[in-house]
Amino acid sequence: MSEKPPVSKESSGDEPVPDEVWERFIRDTELDIRATAPKEPSARARMVTDRLRGQREAAEPRGRKARRRSAEPEGWRTGPAWQEMNGRAARKRRMWGVLGVFLATGVLLVALNPSRALSVVTGGDGSDGADATPLAAETAAPTGAPPSFDPDRPTLKEPFRGSPAVQYADGAAGIELPDATALGGISKERVAAALAGTRTLLIESNLSPATLRGERPEAALALIDPLEKEVLDPLTTGLVKPDKDHDPLTLFSRFDPKKVKLVGDVVKTRGRMTFDKGSDGGVVVHADYTFVYPVVKAAPGSTEVARTIVRRILDIEVTDPSVAQSTPGKLWISRHDVDSGNSRCDLDNGYLNPEFADETPSGPSPSGPAVDPYDRSRSLDTDRSGACGTVTRT
Repeated sequence: MSEKPPVSKESSGDEPVPDEVWERFIRDTELDIRATAPKEPSARARMVTDRLRGQREAAEPRGRKARRRSAEPEGWRTGPAWQEMNGRAARKRRMWGVLGVFLATGVLLVALNPSRALSVVTGGDGSDGADATPLAAETAAPTGAPPSFDPDRPTLKEPFRGSPAVQYADGAAGIELPDATALGGISKERVAAALAGTRTLLIESNLSPATLRGERPEAALALIDPLEKEVLDPLTTGLVKPDKDHDPLTLFSRFDPKKVKLVGDVVKTRGRMTFDKGSDGGVVVHADYTFVYPVVKAAPGSTEVARTIVRRILDIEVTDPSVAQSTPGKLWISRHDVDSGNSRCDLDNGYLNPEFADETPSGPSPSGPAVDPYDRSRSLDTDRSGACGTVTRT
């Protein structure tokens, strides 16, 4: 602490300054000096200032003075930190641009080939029945053929590969009944019974394992009104001695077990059933269904899978017993049309006769039109005396 100078009583004429007052004066003076004295910048501040000055001088155009800004430390708005942020934004824009291209490609793939899009997502082949999305029930007549699937060959494990049938229902699950109502003087109960009977007839005629193995379809025959001789007689004769005029295939799907056998135990089914008032009163049940059968040769070790596609249209009449004679609880068939794809039409042996790719074609060359057996929008040609045609796919 500084010593206080001597004060001459003669010169001042005042009393001496007390010690505590003098010490307070000295302390306050020192604090004021520290507060107002210029501060020397730290070494880090000098380093930052020098770096910024060097960057500005390097960026100034030669030959003229560049405008100078006050030196600012690098922060979120200046220097490399901001440039790095701009770089990240540019990378994000490029990333979203690439993702946009992939998204547009995916949308186009789904629109052009849904099965291939499905295979990309699931890792499958796009045609396996386990991966394909099942179709909703058919409630109206289709307006065109189903889209093409990948032309992959079927296999023993995946017999419906490459076919629209991968999206069809399995067997009897594809035969759904509409809600019955009273109509044309026929009670709701009788309409419901006719619908159920038609479904049973379709199952016993086209899905029953015994029928498909070529056995006599007793359960199906028992459903038909015994008074309808013009239907029963040709069928019963054809089951014993088939020929062109006595063909059981007009109502039943049958394969020769000595030549072919089904692959697995699933037959794919697609169609619809409706009913309406008959032209002479009563009710007509209308059934229109397609059945897809995967088969392989019965020879041991056969692996080539072929498919036969059968479409059937049935009309079952429900009449007032006082107007038309019929047997209660039996079905009166007023129409039964059939169209078979991949079955030789030059053979009348009472069986469906699928052709395989490893076989040498035999019989007359097809001369009829080419048709898509999966196209359920077309009308059936019931003239079986016409020329044999070809199918565009199986």
